[in-house]
Amino acid sequence: MAGVGVVCVVFLVLCAVMPSLATDYTVGDSTGWTMGADYSTWTSGKTFVVGDTLVFNYGGGHTVDEVSASDYSTCTVGNAITSDSTGATTISLKKTGTHYFICGVIGHCGSGMKLAVTVESGKTTAPPTSSSATPSSGAATTSPATPTATTTTTPSSTVAHSSAGNAFSPFVAVVITWLALFLLVLS
Repeated sequence: MAGVGVVCVVFLVLCAVMPSLATDYTVGDSTGWTMGADYSTWTSGKTFVVGDTLVFNYGGGHTVDEVSASDYSTCTVGNAITSDSTGATTISLKKTGTHYFICGVIGHCGSGMKLAVTVESGKTTAPPTSSSATPSSGAATTSPATPTATTTTTPSSTVAHSSAGNAFSPFVAVVITWLALFLLVLS
């Protein structure tokens, strides 16, 4: 039974550590989500993975809209999958693939307020190459926006992101943790 207890403790520690591997990225760093910023430069050298978070800070008169690839490329407003205009939008990257964000105010997307983020399934070992990331831990790299590429162009804001899960839900993590504790007590 002691072997089961050791395995449970190791598993419990891993469950506690795994969420801390996520990276929080402040889109545009101190510039934030605004017109005239170069978000393709901001994204270069970053790799976004499931569990990472995009944090968008912006003033009034802007939005963060998640849109389709075609709406992103043509800067079409009014068809948002999700939208937020609170000035502090956080998007949890929960699903692999490319996710597209624009400012939904007419003319802002065409002035550079657009961001394409390609999310991968796992972390890389290289550290971020610029100060544009505010990592909790881990690394990031980017590439042009394509269905399998990483990130390109302008920022996005915090919206309840429509990506759905390749990562454990908090409920599953809690259940696994309690199960591990229960087995530890029994051993």
